[in-house]
Amino acid sequence: MTMLAKVKWVDGRMFLGESGSGHTVVMDGPPDHGGRNLGVRPMEMILLGLGGCASFDVMSILEKSRQQVSDCWVELSAERAEGVPSPFTKIDMKFVITGRALKEKQVEKAVTMSAEKFCSASIMLEAAGVELSHSHEVREAS
Repeated sequence: MTMLAKVKWVDGRMFLGESGSGHTVVMDGPPDHGGRNLGVRPMEMILLGLGGCASFDVMSILEKSRQQVSDCWVELSAERAEGVPSPFTKIDMKFVITGRALKEKQVEKAVTMSAEKFCSASIMLEAAGVELSHSHEVREAS
């Protein structure tokens, strides 16, 4: 399976990324690196991609197990190595799932299955040596 994308320089440190599916995102750097701070940083894109990939899996698994989810988000906290390059060394992911009569074990299973079996981004980053941790919190919808 081939995935395509294109990243085009605009000016300074601003780039437009276009996905193969036709969606565009602005990437930029901070002023002290020649940017104007008008878009997300490239490394932030990787972190957001990880959160999106894992959330996609978690929601899919919870829907298949007939959990009544009303809200879901993942909070990501990443540490990077000093110097250049400065890859991610550790990422913590905390899923917060809200719904009615959610089963704690089902939520735990969804998070674990995403991390260990389904999330390509998680698996790729772990293979590269990034330490990933996952946790979850279940909240009852009001």
